[in-house]
Order: sequence, then structure tokens, then C-alpha cells
Amino acid sequence: MIGWERKRVTTNRGAFEYFVSGTGPPLCVTHFYSAFTDKGNYFADMFCERFQVYLINLKDAGNSDKPNDESELSMLESVRDLEEIRESLQLDSWSFAGHSTGGMLGLLYAVHYGASLHLLIAVGAAASDDYMRHEDSIYCIANSNNKRLKEIFTILRESESKEEIAAAAREWTEMSLHHPERWDRYFSRPSSGRTVQSRLNYYNKHLKNYDIRSLLSRIKSPSLIMCGRYDAQCPVSFSEEIHRLIHESTLVILEDSNHCPHLEEPESFLKAVYSFFHHRGDV
Repeated sequence: MIGWERKRVTTNRGAFEYFVSGTGPPLCVTHFYSAFTDKGNYFADMFCERFQVYLINLKDAGNSDKPNDESELSMLESVRDLEEIRESLQLDSWSFAGHSTGGMLGLLYAVHYGASLHLLIAVGAAASDDYMRHEDSIYCIANSNNKRLKEIFTILRESESKEEIAAAAREWTEMSLHHPERWDRYFSRPSSGRTVQSRLNYYNKHLKNYDIRSLLSRIKSPSLIMCGRYDAQCPVSFSEEIHRLIHESTLVILEDSNHCPHLEEPESFLKAVYSFFHHRGDV
């Protein structure tokens, strides 16, 4: 089991809880609306053998500071927080790895703070809200799972039953697995990543304003873009689009995965990551 040490850093933009594990070059991992604990996180755990991983709770997540205003929960403000955290940790630079909305944050971080970013890994991400209208996405009204997904979201928002919430959360996750029957294999270890409802609500409210495609040409950091072939949240065409728009990027498609290739094809996932870093003489 991977051990995570809880720490706290005070910055000019507030105090943030984070967890650190592993040795090697510094690597930041976070997610837009998840809260982490010392149990770590399935995605972040993947990098601990070769990197010193900083798993960060953004504002209103875990024991990080609460926002003074809702606008502090925006993607851009979250990216500014991450840059302040890096400076307060006295790191000259670090790399960033993000899954799903974590990958979206990574793209925006690379746009605005490329000089601080050594390398970028974005997995199962998108550069606009167009994925919500793609029929292969469970978030699209034309998708066969969309009606049930909306019922699940109602349960997550309104139910007072922990058992009902847990069952709904599992069903949501199963929609994002290519082999949901392998659940026990994928989730055999303790982990964290609880949904922070306030951050998810903000994300859903403002997602219509998210479109950074015109900004991706600014990214100069070497970037690894990864996606499962059968991604049912951010379909593979959106990773292909990101790859086209970032000049110095590598695209890897995991052929037997849905939205969680780090769980579904861990060996192939790590092989791609290590190949990407080795090619640049890093690890």
C-alpha cells in the first residue's frame, strides 16, 4: 500500500491541504471537484514509483481553505492557486498529471504558466464543453445512458441515504468502465477522491463558458495526451483534437479502456508515461 503524508501550505491566496508520496521529479496531481485524503488516489498512485507526487486539495476540498467568493472556484482561479502553491513549496518547476477535469485544469495551467510546467499529462480530457453534446458521451441527451445518469445525479444531490448514494456513485463509475465486471479487480485497494458538491455545482453551472481550443497553440510544454478508446465521458475525438492543437504533443489511445485507462490498462498506461518521460531524459 502506498503511504501518503498529509501536509499544509500557506500561500498568498490561502492555505491548502496536500498529500505527498514517492521520490523523484516533482509532479502535481489534482482534480477540479474531488477531495483527497491520506488514502491517496488511484490515478495519483500510478506515478509514485518514479515521481514525488503532490496530491492537492483545491479550495473547498478536504481541509483546504473555503473560498471567500464563489468565483474562486473557477478553473482559472484554481490554476492561479496551483501556481501559488508551487511557488510556496519553493519548486522551480514541476510536471502536472490530470485525469478528466484534472486534465482540463492541466491544459489551462500549461496555457497560463508554461514556464513553471516541465511536462503535462492530460488523460480523458476535453478543451471545450462540446463533449457534452457528443452522442458517445453519457452526458449527451442522445446517449442511451443519459436518462439514468440524470436520475443518478438527483440521488447524489438529494438522497440522505449513504447506501443509496454509494450505489448511485458506483453506477456512474460503471458507465465509465469498458469492463465493469472487473470492478473488484480495479477497486481492491483503499483510495480517495470524494466528490465535492460545491465544486461540481460550480463546474456544471459554468461549463458552458469553457472553450480553450484557441489557446492551446500557446502550450510549449511537452504534452502527453491519453484517452481510452471507448471513453464514455470525454470521447476519444476530444483527445485527438487536443493533440492536433498542441504543437509538441504525443497522443496515446488505450485500446481496451473507457474513461479510466489507469485502472483498466495499468501496464500500458505506465509504459506510455515512462516512455514519454524517458524520451526527454527525465526518469
